[in-house]
Amino acid sequence: MYVLIACEYSGTVREAFRAAGHDAMSCDLLPTDVPGPHYQGPVEDVICDGWDMLLAFPPCTHLAVSGARWFKEKRADGRQQAALSFVRMLMDAPIDRIAIENPVSIISSHIRKPDQTVQPWQFGHGETKRTCLWLKNLPKLEPTNIVEGRETRVWKMGETKDRWRKRSKTYTGIAQAMADQWGTQ
Repeated sequence: MYVLIACEYSGTVREAFRAAGHDAMSCDLLPTDVPGPHYQGPVEDVICDGWDMLLAFPPCTHLAVSGARWFKEKRADGRQQAALSFVRMLMDAPIDRIAIENPVSIISSHIRKPDQTVQPWQFGHGETKRTCLWLKNLPKLEPTNIVEGRETRVWKMGETKDRWRKRSKTYTGIAQAMADQWGTQ
């Protein structure tokens, strides 16, 4: 299967699909953290290249409800509308199977409700980080390894210059479930 992993610099999801035998490429404005097929540039450059599946992780900076205190400013200067337009473009891509991932966000109230929410603890990680999935022609992910120790470590990271990078990385258990369950669709 020919899979585009949009807005992913980490290579986590890309590598899970590649390990399962798929022709997967990540795409992000940032360089990839892990060597492998990666297009550094706007996803619009490659989105119409005949992909079988699109998994997209659009930036949540202007969308996530965790940043609601800045919404008025972001609406006023257009950042929030631009972020929503980007999500709509991803959802409307000419690709048969699509999954859009984002935390709890205004996508739910401005575009549509998510098809599913998942937690890292359902996939082998003892943490909480409610993650929404908007799906097109893909089934809901089934939990693979429900574990205890449900901590909110991701929110307790403290302020560092790379906090955003750590918070945005996809958990390997979720990436593996995506590759295992959606890679057969």
